[in-house]
Amino acid sequence: MKYLIAGTGGVGGSIAGFLSLAGKDVTCIARGAHLQAIQKDGLKLKSDLKGEHTLVIPTMNAEEFNGKADVIFVCVKGYSVDSITELIKRASHEKTVVIPILNVYGTGPRIQRLVPGVTVLDGCIYIVGFVSGTGEITQMGKIFRLVYGAHKGTQVAPGIMEAIQKDLQESGIKAEISPDINRDTFVKWSFISAMAVTGAYYDVPMGEVQKPGKVRDTFIGLSTESAALGRKLGVEFPEDPVSYNLKVIDKLDPDSTASMQKDLARGHESEIQGLLFDMIAAAEEQGIDIPTYRMVAEKFTKH
Repeated sequence: MKYLIAGTGGVGGSIAGFLSLAGKDVTCIARGAHLQAIQKDGLKLKSDLKGEHTLVIPTMNAEEFNGKADVIFVCVKGYSVDSITELIKRASHEKTVVIPILNVYGTGPRIQRLVPGVTVLDGCIYIVGFVSGTGEITQMGKIFRLVYGAHKGTQVAPGIMEAIQKDLQESGIKAEISPDINRDTFVKWSFISAMAVTGAYYDVPMGEVQKPGKVRDTFIGLSTESAALGRKLGVEFPEDPVSYNLKVIDKLDPDSTASMQKDLARGHESEIQGLLFDMIAAAEEQGIDIPTYRMVAEKFTKH
């Protein structure tokens, strides 16, 4: 199968690198100096799971791609989704599946509305991956888990999701087909929101969230409030969401930080809208009290 990775940052670059190492047919979409470096010197992958590699992967900007893909992984930031709809339309054939791997809840349905003729699934990822240099991706730690599935009512050609899972697993990615992707993308949103917002609010790496004290208490408060929102929205959690979030945070590399936190620190555009303010808006709409979210939002509303 032909894979197209739209967005070759920490997530997209890691997926592309692992697929390429396993000999899969993969093409990347990137832009700017990052694109030029990959085209000139290859994609450099520094991975705790795979070691260090320089990979020759066909890479171009969205406008230059004129082929067709069987699977399109959408790995751009939430604020860039609209910019790749033309690419998705152009790169899709009648059996193409699109798998968004974003941190923001509701992305699959949002992309489906933008490209009504294409089969759009939904997905989420558990990984610490980031652009560590121009043309270079670092994957930290032992966690690389990709969950994807179809929303209710989405028709998918038989066998496609299983074929993707086989390719991902052969590449060393823990791939799971979700029976309830609405739940799983909410669970991820709850976790990454609490993680990114706590890290950015205190400007600390995850090691500080792993220690008892006010930083961890803030993470617990945020997790508790988003869990209340999830329950109100009808999400059926497989286990206590706060315990789950703590279990995931405690497995992370103590030096790791969320990409939103890195972007804010550098003064770049960030996912703060989708990970903080969208959570607050959704909670207020449902009448959920969110004192911890309101407290942290005060710091970022001043910007």
